[in-house]
Amino acid sequence: MTLRLAFMGTPDFAVPLLAELLAQGHDIAAVYTQPARPKGRGYAEEPSPVAKLAAAHGLQLRTPPTLKTEEAQAEFAALGLDAAVVSAYGLILPKPILDAPRLGCFNLHASLLPRWRGAAPIQRAIMAGDEETGIMFMRMEEGLDTGPVLMAQSVRIGRRTSGELQNELARLGAYLMARALAALERGGIAERTQDETGVTYAKKILKEEARIDWSKSADEVDCLIRALSPAPGAWTEAKGERLKILYAEPEEGLGAPGEVLDGQLNIACGSGALRLVRLQRAGRGVMSATELLRGFALPRGTRLESLPLEGEDRRG
Repeated sequence: MTLRLAFMGTPDFAVPLLAELLAQGHDIAAVYTQPARPKGRGYAEEPSPVAKLAAAHGLQLRTPPTLKTEEAQAEFAALGLDAAVVSAYGLILPKPILDAPRLGCFNLHASLLPRWRGAAPIQRAIMAGDEETGIMFMRMEEGLDTGPVLMAQSVRIGRRTSGELQNELARLGAYLMARALAALERGGIAERTQDETGVTYAKKILKEEARIDWSKSADEVDCLIRALSPAPGAWTEAKGERLKILYAEPEEGLGAPGEVLDGQLNIACGSGALRLVRLQRAGRGVMSATELLRGFALPRGTRLESLPLEGEDRRG
């Protein structure tokens, strides 16, 4: 059964969901996404990943700066929608938008709600050392990710990075959404109210959080590295140069925090050690530790530290 839908999303995570809606044959009346942003060294404006897919399929594309104006709300209501499907859109949906579609507005959220409501659920789950997370298809309300859940699927995090976990959850989410929409139209789906105990919030990742503090345990540093890989990338200073660490493996080792312990790039932490596996120098591509060391010697005893951000006091 086909539905008349609006799709609202912006980054790569939302692309599989829009692709699945198209594959299911739904009538996509309009695609809402964030405006093109300057990107790259030339700062040329680049459309969002969702915008690119929408353009490739000739879909009507809308990029309003806000949905709070009467004009934006009237244009949305005039679409005559059965439902709106939202995934990492980036704008708040006010009540007139939420109330306009016949069946309502529905969001695909990458956590096991009510844990990790908000902007960065995948990164926060990994950073906190959670053993599992998941994907949930939920009815949207005015509160932040507070609505009832229609369908959910949990997954183990293991040693995956946020990029790897995002890809897995996006794939699962597209499948979940297809099932949920079909059941919703038939009236054969139960909506589960969220338990308000155990609520946590996944606040936006701040720049200063990406700096590695080697005085923390190897487990904590490992979680930070995987949570921020591939972007923005946890970083440290090596020989006066910023070095992103994109993947590491826990190892046995003892030394001063940030000390290079051997020729395999085992780095001492506050407790335990990490072997650096994938790294990136400024202006270079991602490389293995072996590739890095060919042209960037880090002998035993070298200390890795973290430079202050621009404008911070560099004194101890």
